[in-house]
Amino acid sequence: MEEGATLVIAEKPSSARSIATALASISGERPRSKNFRGVKFYEVNVQGRLHIVAPALGHLYGIAQRGSGWTYPVFDIEWRPAWQIDKSSSHTKPYLENFLNLAKICSSFISATDYDREGSVIAYNILRMACGTEEARRMKFSTLTIPDLVKSYKSAQNQLDHGQIKAGLTRHILDWYWGVNISRALTLAMKPHTGGFDILSSGRVQGPTLKILTEREREIERFVPKKFWTVELSCRHEGVEFAAVSDPARIWDEQEADRILSDCAGRNATVTDCKTTTSELPPPPAFDLTTLQTEAYRHLGFTPMRTMTLAQRLYEAALISYPRTSSQKLPPTIGYRRILSELSQQGQHAQLCESLLARKPRPRQGRKSDPAHPAIYPTGKVPSGLPSDQLKLYDLITRRFLSAFGEPAKRESTEARLEISGHPFICRGHRTVEANWLLIYGPYSKLEEAALPHLAVGEEVEVVGIDKLEKETQPPKRYTPASIIREMEKRSLGTKGTRASILQTLFDRGYVRGRSIEVTELGVSVVETLAKYCPDLLSEELTAKFESALEKIERGVLSMETVIEDAKATLTQILMQFKEKEEAIGRELAEASRKMKNSEREIGTCPRCGGTLRIVRSRSSGKRFIGCTGYKDGCTFSAPLPQRGRITVTKRTCKGCGLPLLSVSQKGRRPWVFCFNVECPLKKDVRGESNEEDQPRKASGDTH
Repeated sequence: MEEGATLVIAEKPSSARSIATALASISGERPRSKNFRGVKFYEVNVQGRLHIVAPALGHLYGIAQRGSGWTYPVFDIEWRPAWQIDKSSSHTKPYLENFLNLAKICSSFISATDYDREGSVIAYNILRMACGTEEARRMKFSTLTIPDLVKSYKSAQNQLDHGQIKAGLTRHILDWYWGVNISRALTLAMKPHTGGFDILSSGRVQGPTLKILTEREREIERFVPKKFWTVELSCRHEGVEFAAVSDPARIWDEQEADRILSDCAGRNATVTDCKTTTSELPPPPAFDLTTLQTEAYRHLGFTPMRTMTLAQRLYEAALISYPRTSSQKLPPTIGYRRILSELSQQGQHAQLCESLLARKPRPRQGRKSDPAHPAIYPTGKVPSGLPSDQLKLYDLITRRFLSAFGEPAKRESTEARLEISGHPFICRGHRTVEANWLLIYGPYSKLEEAALPHLAVGEEVEVVGIDKLEKETQPPKRYTPASIIREMEKRSLGTKGTRASILQTLFDRGYVRGRSIEVTELGVSVVETLAKYCPDLLSEELTAKFESALEKIERGVLSMETVIEDAKATLTQILMQFKEKEEAIGRELAEASRKMKNSEREIGTCPRCGGTLRIVRSRSSGKRFIGCTGYKDGCTFSAPLPQRGRITVTKRTCKGCGLPLLSVSQKGRRPWVFCFNVECPLKKDVRGESNEEDQPRKASGDTH
């Protein structure tokens, strides 16, 4: 290799390979693969100059406390290699050493990481700490296709994107300040009451999010159901059967419901009014990340974290555009006709694309925008050998993109009013007159289709049945992983790229559980204790204030230093309040932690003696297993357990023995749901899907 080469910094190995291939295409050659301690990098000649494309592995540097000590508040921090901070990041060491070696022979540099705050910080830290420079060009791209990467290289900015860099650096610092200081405060407050280090955490966004979930939990607990009755008719007219309900549908007095039932029994109904309206249903815009996470959860059952991970893999395979976007707009520069033409070569989408190409394709633009990236769209590249879950998500993204080019659907809604013995009833029907974009969205367009027969005022309608139904008012629904992500966006909590990881932390800490998110006793206690003694730690307004400040830093209207000093002052004041109440806070949290541990250890009733089954750990071997509290009276029932992963008791029971099923969750792996009973007649394991599975591509700090 020669002196004066250009070093191109890629974010990941797969990105480096794509970028090297694109650069090589300029000169009509193939990139030369090199290896440094298992790290692949590439040499490419571009217009007579040697370019070296080398990958990072996400963040190679992280924030750490300068000096020693485990107290709070602490604001004296520094950036260090990630492998020096956390042993689990040791695999990043050869990637960093590769940059240190390559920097010695390079005289110019290009940042080619993802064009967002995190990508910008990844490259900036490598440049300033490994390469000894802050001068570099910046490539900006939204797909990893060869044409887009070549265009990005040729039109690269002459300087780094300093707004994104400063906003990203500030976010890392704020998250470290909040996460580390508050977690230490909570843990040290509990220590005198537990005799050990039971790690609790909260953070700048984590606390307010947990508060939202807890408030919903309390609403549900306070809810008192109220009975009501509905009288429902089963009708038939012109061979079509349909239902009509009493108007109003909720009858609060059962005697009134009985009177209606008695008056109407054995009689037919008369049509007193009938109105039909036709409306247009516009096509949906292409996905932004939050909407993709919501739709993937609704239709595919993928959690927000899983969706983000799968979308990242599709992006790295150059199948879709950059997924971490808040835009719902598709600019003409992406080449509508080109993408549709290439998608038409894919069998499952061929006919849909051909119909769209037959006219001038113009997508519906959504409300949301993002200055860095457009809405998520398929690149047109043909997918090959994708795992089923990636293929499902790709199909959802592609159909959504195609739907944006469709014509509005036309829907017909009919509302008819019936009457029997002076008692009004109402029936409604809906049908699609022209499907248009609904056909394109296919299995993901779930609309009610319940057509009514033709009903004319004054006509008699046959009543073939009448029932009085007893019902109850329902409490508010718990949040799902998708709906809480949407709520966080609505309240400006976190960013599009961090919300899923923040929610994951709440699950990992044992604060919440379940696909229909239930706050645990510990989670409720953390919120209620902090709300009583230190409410600023749960303040949505404070979190939103700093999120707004980050946006202003990125736009260049607020300085990084001003925001950091403001954060120090704010957090110092909050932590002073915390220290004054540390004894009471620690006592209450320790009690909640103790109760939760006891409840988590209790599994159910022993099938042999009726005692209580508990998770216990052997004093001799240290292994955990299930034992019975009746062992002192001679009960020998026991069952082995996996020795790794978090074990939780599910609300499901085994069909074979009736005992609760257990779930074992390990980081980055699909959880295992199983029956522990060695005497179960079925002795079959079942598998289930986790609330949160994969970890985020980029995450800073341990708590956010």
